[in-house]
Amino acid sequence: MKTELSNRLISLDALRGFTIAGMVIVNDPGSWSHVYAPLLHAEWNGITPTDYIFPTFLFIVGVSIALAYDKRVKANEPKSDMLKKMLWRGVKIYLLGLFLWLWPEFDFSGIRWAGVLQRISVVFVACGLLFLYTDWKQQLKLAVGILVGYWIVMAYVPVPGIGFPDLSVPEKNWANYLDTLLLPGVMWQKTWDPEGLLSTLPSIATGIFGMLIGRIILDENDAYKKLTWLFFWGVAMLTIGGVWDWFFPINKNLWTSSYTVYMAGLTTLGLGAMILIVDMLGYHKWTSLGRIYGANAITAYVLAGMLTVVFYGMEIGGKSLNNHWMDSLSGAGASLKFASFTYAVLYMLIVFIPVWVLYKKKIFIKV
Repeated sequence: MKTELSNRLISLDALRGFTIAGMVIVNDPGSWSHVYAPLLHAEWNGITPTDYIFPTFLFIVGVSIALAYDKRVKANEPKSDMLKKMLWRGVKIYLLGLFLWLWPEFDFSGIRWAGVLQRISVVFVACGLLFLYTDWKQQLKLAVGILVGYWIVMAYVPVPGIGFPDLSVPEKNWANYLDTLLLPGVMWQKTWDPEGLLSTLPSIATGIFGMLIGRIILDENDAYKKLTWLFFWGVAMLTIGGVWDWFFPINKNLWTSSYTVYMAGLTTLGLGAMILIVDMLGYHKWTSLGRIYGANAITAYVLAGMLTVVFYGMEIGGKSLNNHWMDSLSGAGASLKFASFTYAVLYMLIVFIPVWVLYKKKIFIKV
């Protein structure tokens, strides 16, 4: 068992890739009318395994920033140069988000300015700025301040025209009010957006928690002590998030403070377990799919979005490919939910093929 670890963690790359693969599976069932409950988001308050995916990726963004930029900062690389690259990368990711929404019709009259990649871009740039120009204590204070302030505003400050917030109703809170007032274009749920303006603030806190865990990974050389701290803070945040849920419900759509802390704890525990199994004990062969997906994570996500035109939109014999699959398996006696799930897994493996080719050719697209 290794007692010291390099900054390049196989476990982190694999976890990033498995997260993207999970995104593809939950986003692309054979039929949205037939999906196993764990593969759907919670309708409102509450949490399902599908709700684990997005915050896990944003947390990994934070960890990756810490691991990738620490050496550059210590080598006195000009921060202005690093900042320019961060901003440009953020712009590219944001534009990819707009591209996926417009694909393939490119109808600019119904554009959605918010979205998954758009939020990733904002979190990446915000956390990058914080990593370059603040220390970990300031980052921790900011994260706590964001989460406590968000809780107070969302739960206790009256909303114009509504009164005190009602967190059991999507339209009766400040996030919905500000999205309706300020967010241009199309919203995912017509009157509100799960990647809206106000809820982006606690998602930045998710990235900050990732950077703080990245700091522990960097600063603690002894692998045993590193794991001890990861498991300690993982359990602590999981507990705090669970208790906070009593007062401010866990809610992915609102990215509530309890959800932020709970998921930071769960992801920290998951990362700690991956470091133990993969990096310390050396069991990494099973992570191949994750490592290959993780090497071109954003590219894989974009490919998955683009290929839906073929695998959901193109008709053969009057039916789309997903409907052919559903009919074939259900006709053979399989349940509709099983057929829908297997199509999602198959689609994830199809997207894996071009990503695998890129990996074999050592092509890593730095979006």
